[in-house]
Amino acid sequence: MATENTAVRLTSQSQPGSEFATFAAGCFWSVELHFQRIPGVLQTQVGYTGGDFKNPSYREVCSGITNHAEAVRLEYNPNIVSYPTLLQEFWKKHDPTQLNRQGNDIGTQYRSAIFCHSDEQLKLAKASKEQVQTKYSGNIYTTIEMAGPFYPAEEYHQRYLEKGGQCSAKGCTDAIRCYG
Repeated sequence: MATENTAVRLTSQSQPGSEFATFAAGCFWSVELHFQRIPGVLQTQVGYTGGDFKNPSYREVCSGITNHAEAVRLEYNPNIVSYPTLLQEFWKKHDPTQLNRQGNDIGTQYRSAIFCHSDEQLKLAKASKEQVQTKYSGNIYTTIEMAGPFYPAEEYHQRYLEKGGQCSAKGCTDAIRCYG
């Protein structure tokens, strides 16, 4: 089976009128699978963003020296799924009160962050964070910033859990299991 060039896959829209969203919520494998299952999400790509180095490797990101987050960039059809709905899914997927971690995954690469692709996304993300904050007694550590360079992760990380046999079908509700 030929492998596709993931560096090209999400650099331009595959469908007219589609939009991009980028989220970091812990290990990118489970975050990617979560978003793959949402009707209206056209494509996903895992990678590194929000850091200080160009073209970082997984090893460099995990070392903590690059300041990148493991993130998922997705292309979606806003006529099928809205950005506010994607934000709801982001908040539902992880615990935003954990600083630089999700569960047993610890490090700045596992931080919670929303990387916005427009001023409208920035406004909606900030409003959603304020709304979510009312549900927690502690601090929400999610950062919200404009999207910068996104470096696709190595090919073996792309659709990792799907390649491992987990369901990525739209609407699937099977439990997501991480392993590495």
